[in-house]
Amino acid sequence: MSLVKFKKRRPFGNLVTSDFFDMEDFFDNRFWNQGLLNDSFWTGRKGEPALNIKENDANFEIELAAPGFAKKDFKITIEDGYLNISAEKSTSEEEKEDNYTRREFSYNSFERSLQLPENIKDEEVKAKYNDGILSFKLNKKEVIKKQKAKIVEIA
Repeated sequence: MSLVKFKKRRPFGNLVTSDFFDMEDFFDNRFWNQGLLNDSFWTGRKGEPALNIKENDANFEIELAAPGFAKKDFKITIEDGYLNISAEKSTSEEEKEDNYTRREFSYNSFERSLQLPENIKDEEVKAKYNDGILSFKLNKKEVIKKQKAKIVEIA
């Protein structure tokens, strides 16, 4: 039986094959610990705003951080037990002078869907947008609990 040198799994395969260069250590120190793994490029989550959900006896309160938008930029729907929140904003500016044209534009959007619990009064959902925070108040309703099956005896 012969011994084979164990090689650690490297995040990018064997791009650097030298035994003297520790790629894991290189990336641990310079790349991974700088928060870049949470970037949308790596996670696939593009522009999803932060969300806080609080529950109390009477309702749920949801706060969504969406700075830079106006009330008219939001589209909020409740459909099939989901609260769907989306926003879209675009701007463009053009300045023409004798020997140049300057054009600037920006586009920002997001979509977020939350599955609602069955004890929400859909018709009473209220939303408010103030200082970059989109707030919701979802009132609870009493859900009738299912009763156990009753056994009927045959006489």
